[in-house]
Amino acid sequence: MFQCTKSLSRVFLLLLIFKTSHGQYSPGSTFTEDDATNPSDVESRDVGTELQYKYHDHEEMTRYLRAVSARYPALTALYSIGKSVQGRDLWVMVVSASPYEHMIGKPDVKYVANIHGNEAVGREMLLHLIQYLVTSYETDSYIKWLLDNTRIHLMPSMNPDGFLISREGQCDTIHGRHNARRYDLNRNFPDFFKRNTKQPQPETEAVKEWISKIQFVLSGSLHGGALVASYPYDNTPSAIFQSYAHSPSVSPDDDVFQHLARVYSSNHDKMSRGVSCKSGSPKFDNGITNGAAWYPLTGGMQDYNYLWHGCMEITLEISCCKYPLAHELPKYWQDNKQALIKYLAEAHRGAHGFVMDEHGNPVEKASIKVKGREVTFHTTKYGEFWRILLPGTYRLEVGADGYLPQEVEFFVIDSHPTLLNVTLHSAKRIDGGGPYYRPAPRPPPPPAPGLFSTFTNSINSFVSNIFG
Repeated sequence: MFQCTKSLSRVFLLLLIFKTSHGQYSPGSTFTEDDATNPSDVESRDVGTELQYKYHDHEEMTRYLRAVSARYPALTALYSIGKSVQGRDLWVMVVSASPYEHMIGKPDVKYVANIHGNEAVGREMLLHLIQYLVTSYETDSYIKWLLDNTRIHLMPSMNPDGFLISREGQCDTIHGRHNARRYDLNRNFPDFFKRNTKQPQPETEAVKEWISKIQFVLSGSLHGGALVASYPYDNTPSAIFQSYAHSPSVSPDDDVFQHLARVYSSNHDKMSRGVSCKSGSPKFDNGITNGAAWYPLTGGMQDYNYLWHGCMEITLEISCCKYPLAHELPKYWQDNKQALIKYLAEAHRGAHGFVMDEHGNPVEKASIKVKGREVTFHTTKYGEFWRILLPGTYRLEVGADGYLPQEVEFFVIDSHPTLLNVTLHSAKRIDGGGPYYRPAPRPPPPPAPGLFSTFTNSINSFVSNIFG
């Protein structure tokens, strides 16, 4: 009976794998205004959950999210990842054909807005995105494909306390930027390049726990005060002071990050023009920039997502004015609507698949690394992995404790993601000492005699102690 159950489980998993390889659209599919539902039509049939073009305070936002969740229970799930310093819920709305359960083989993605309380446009854009997705599901084939194949998590406000004290019409001030304890939340995450000594805040701790529980593939952080898509790295080992004149800090996935930034910029009505928001501010070619090349910062959220959790996040500066007047919100929605949707579809680009053992069981936390790209991703408890990549030939290095490592060559094309399933075989011990064999690390070669060799080995030892 046990063997029969395991066999049925493997058949079920294989069917899921087969299902995930069949989709109606690819990330490069054309999405135009003709595909979209007219906003006036959306609002006319959204009686009871109609969303006005205004700034919603925390209580109004909460009521709206609950109303949408109640009206669209098959497409939405509302949850809180924690509370702000002053006790306000950090709401997240899932919009998906499977809002309450992860869809095996299909990616989870997210947007986070209002990390700076006075940067208010992104907050309203995510509320309008929620409305647009749920009201377009039955009439728009592209939206239906996106929700059938993706779980979209939308956090309208990461800093509700800061938003509370911000004021409409304030374009350049920092009043409300920080949380209630006066911490900049986008300087509050662990940092790869420099030790971050700032006290962790409840909002950032909640986000860190959230990201650790859900393996997000793609993310965008919505900001205001500029018009540009900024990509990792935000920090650099060589920057001592923040500056507007710095060389780029290039990640191993720089080509992918530039592509993702261009996807948003090119689908935005104005961003790709490289508009300078005010006299003396920088212009950005094609509306994109490397974060550190713009100005280095320590403790940013996008670098943390990428280096700690393998989530490809970029920062989206979507308004020159941080808190523009409410009557301008329809214009901002039209500027960003297509870009917000097209960017999320990029989670379906590249390669995805499963890592299983020789018995067909998923291998959790297997390390996934594309050769030549020194950032390690990991599989989920279902053995799933995703790797956003541009067209080309790659080699995938897969490993896990107790298994022989595997290296697989694969191809990525532009029109459809590559399904890649990897089987790991147990590494049996040959000395009878236990079920698995973990190869012992090789000792370093003996140093050549001489003073220079002694000095070199001392330096190598020092570097190893620092960088692990």
